[in-house]
Order: sequence, then C-alpha cells, then structure tokens
Amino acid sequence: MTKIDIISGFLGAGKTTLIKKLIKEVFEGQKIVLIENEFGEIGIDGGFLKEAGINVTEMNSGCICCSLVGDFGKALSEVLKTYAPDRVIIEPSGVGKLSDVIKAVQGVESDVEIELNSFTAVVDANKCKMYMKNFGEFFNNQIESAKTIILSRTQNISDEKLETVLNMIKEHNDKAVIVTTPWDDIEGAAILNAMEQKNTFEEELLKSHHEDHHHHHEHDENCECGCHDHDHEHHHDHDHEHHDHDHDHDHDHHHHEHDENCECGCHNHDHDHHHHHHADEVFTSWGKETPRKYTKEELEAAVSKLANGEEYGIILRAKGILPAAEGEWFHFDLVPGEYEIRRGAADYTGRLCVIGTNLNEDELQKLFLL
Repeated sequence: MTKIDIISGFLGAGKTTLIKKLIKEVFEGQKIVLIENEFGEIGIDGGFLKEAGINVTEMNSGCICCSLVGDFGKALSEVLKTYAPDRVIIEPSGVGKLSDVIKAVQGVESDVEIELNSFTAVVDANKCKMYMKNFGEFFNNQIESAKTIILSRTQNISDEKLETVLNMIKEHNDKAVIVTTPWDDIEGAAILNAMEQKNTFEEELLKSHHEDHHHHHEHDENCECGCHDHDHEHHHDHDHEHHDHDHDHDHDHHHHEHDENCECGCHNHDHDHHHHHHADEVFTSWGKETPRKYTKEELEAAVSKLANGEEYGIILRAKGILPAAEGEWFHFDLVPGEYEIRRGAADYTGRLCVIGTNLNEDELQKLFLL
C-alpha cells in the first residue's frame, strides 16, 4: 500500500523547501515519487528537485480536478507500476484548490493500492492576511480543506502578528493541527508526526470531500466545475511586512520594503457569491525556454523590476533557471516584494515562468531581453 501525502500551499509559501526537508530528514531510504501539478506553461520546480535525485512527473496545466482528473489517475497508476514507491508526494499548483486534489485522489482509490496519508496546507505567515483578503477563493480553500496547516517564515514575525494570523486561520479551520515553530528549529520527524495525526476532523473532511465529489463533480466531456464570469475589483490591501525567504542554502538575497503606495498589487474578487472559478479564469502564466546567457547585472535588474512594480502585470510568483554569461547557471525565485538569485545546477535549456493576473507578455519579453 503506497502512502499519498498532499502538500499544498499558495504561490511561494515554501512547499518545495518543506518537501526537501522531509525527504532529507525523514524519508531517507524510502522510495519517494513526487507528482507536481504545476500551473503554467513551463515547469520549473522539477529542475530544482531533480538535483536531489527525485523522480518528477510534471503536469503543466490548471485545475487538477477538471483538466487533469483523467491524466491524474493514469499518471498515478503509471508511477505505482513503474517505481513501486513507498510514498507519493503530490505538490499541487500554488493556485490549485486542495479540495479538488483530495477528490482526484479519492477518485482513483478504488483502482490502485493507495492510502491518503495526509493533506496539508503550507501558509506563509507573512502574507496570510494579504492573500486571504485578495485571493480568498483559492487561498482559503487550502486552509479549510487541510488536516494540517504548516506556517512558514514564522521566525520573521512578532508574537502579536503570529497570534493574529492564527486567529484568521482558525476562523476558517479551527480543527486542523497547526505547526508554528520555525522550520530551522524543528525536526522533519516532528512535522511529519503533525501531518499524520489521526483525528475525527480528518474523517469528517474526507467524508465531505467524497460527498461533494459524488454530488457536484459528475464530469462529462466538457469542463464542468461550475465556472462563472465574475467582477474584479482592483484593491490594494497589503500587509506591509515582507521578510526573507526560508531557504537551506547560501544565495544572493534581496529584500525590498514596500512604501505606502505598495505596488505589488492583487485582485480582490467579490466573494459574496457562491461561484466557483478555475485557476485559469483568475490567474495567467507566461513562460519561455531560452538558451540566452545572462550577466548577473542583467538578471538582477529584470527580477528587481518584476518584484516591485505593476508595469508587467500583477505578479504573484516567478521562477527561473537560466544560463549565466560566466558559464554557470542562475536560479531565481520571486514573490511580491521579495526575490532571490542563487547559483544552481544546469538544465537542458534556460527556462522561466511568471504567474499573476493581467500579465503584459510583450513587456515581459522585453524585460528578459528576449
């Protein structure tokens, strides 16, 4: 029986960092397969994780429930047949709904020998308030559907702010196990223990997801997740406290404070209705493959502009693996107001991906000198 662990989290929450920590500290010696459901045309994280020797099946599409429900079952069966893993970690897209991923796993349970072992949401404590208010439909779904909630970057915030974040989370889910200890201070085994705790809430959640799936997700050939047109209100409601990323490697890191006229920009969707949207209705992605070599100054200038303005759209996440003019490779990683550039392993070609809303693709092309 293969264990299935779903580790969800909004864009830039730290899912990949957590998975690396668990693989290094807890899953050593186990046969692990990671299945990524990456939103965007070009998958980037797979390259990061291949460095650790992990098998990655990238499924570059939107909603796992709709567009990938068939492929997901096939992919999972193939993974089990090919690798006979002890454990499969599913890392959904940052803009995916955890409830949809749980339903997708439940949809194939009768066909393959699997056990849904854990379903977790990673939440950036620094950006919880901002994302909850501006992208509630997607962000809150992950919190509401999780058995365990693991807060990232808690080392960077005050006790008072942490308490505020906990209260906001508990308004949406007061039964989940919540991990608040900074990741550098806690062993992976303790995190896994929190993820695997059995409780009545887990049974209630799984039952509700199953009933939801049965009553509302009888899919025909068309995509039928109840998508509706919706009005967008542009609303800047930011928590002006941005801090360093939680990474386990050395890198060139840059931290940018936002002024009163915060420009990282987010949509505030009208959630006083019961419409359900696909990620690709709300978020868009732009990705390119390129052999172009970048100097550190060129890449620094491009990524800095991307992190701190709206000229290129409302940017929520960007990643890239690009060749350096000096003969090495750059890996960059970005969320609103923060970015890092570090040296990393080469890939088969340079790749970059930007996710957000109202992306200006022509300007992005110019920004990266393409």
